[in-house]
Amino acid sequence: MTAVPAPPRSPNRMRAGVTIGIGMGGFVDGIVLHQILEWHNMGSSVLPPTTMDSMRQNMIWDGEFHAAVWLITLIGVHLLVADARGGAALPTTGALCGQLLLGWGLFNVAEGIIDHHLLNLHHVRDLPAHVPLYDWLFLAIGGVGFVLVGWALARRARPGKTR
Repeated sequence: MTAVPAPPRSPNRMRAGVTIGIGMGGFVDGIVLHQILEWHNMGSSVLPPTTMDSMRQNMIWDGEFHAAVWLITLIGVHLLVADARGGAALPTTGALCGQLLLGWGLFNVAEGIIDHHLLNLHHVRDLPAHVPLYDWLFLAIGGVGFVLVGWALARRARPGKTR
């Protein structure tokens, strides 16, 4: 009985899943916080959506944000397909979930630090009033927490094994 060689491992074996996670994290943020809960828009600290004109401008910024995270997600899918076509072992379900969570956490850390704190474009809860605690919880739990749990899951699961 001859052993079948395992597919080669991608040198950047987590890049596709993490990239998809970054894009999906942006979609969750936009869909849940912007659209469903209506807690903020991309520029709601800069231009509070209190008139139809300011609401329209915020909607345009939200649309540009969604276009950007859609493009990031598409790039991640392209990377995953390229890895598979190149013979790289696809991640296990656990590893992929970890990579997605890691990417989502990285998105939250970058978005939280840049948009909420440095640029002051918006906060987790701008409407009807800014609640600073939410920004810090977002960074701690949705950012650092997701990164740590995602990293642990992605590293624990071995690539190339199917379940």
